[in-house]
Amino acid sequence: MNEIKQPKSKKMLKVGILGSLTAAICCFTPLLVFGLAGVGLSGLVGGIDYLVFPILFASLGMIAYALYIRSGNQNASPKPIIAILVVAFSALIIWLEFKFALRISLAAVALVAIYGFYLRSAKK
Repeated sequence: MNEIKQPKSKKMLKVGILGSLTAAICCFTPLLVFGLAGVGLSGLVGGIDYLVFPILFASLGMIAYALYIRSGNQNASPKPIIAILVVAFSALIIWLEFKFALRISLAAVALVAIYGFYLRSAKK
């Protein structure tokens, strides 16, 4: 059964990393603003953070779940906890009006990294 889930986790990990990198680039650089302005959609720039930051946190959640699947851990699934954290981080960043966006995003990345190290150490 682990052999069946291994390709799924590999694909989830790749998609999660690609999604989080893309969202991070769009959040923290003016790349998305220039791209939207270039095609005449600069009116959408004002609300784009309300979409991009939740995508960032959802991608990080996907990475965390892919790491759980890859670990082969048979304990209770962390899906509900990951979903709650994704919603909590998204709500927090919107509630604080993006004032601490970099700090909150780095905290989310750090949590995923710590979780990955935890799963790796628990596997041994």
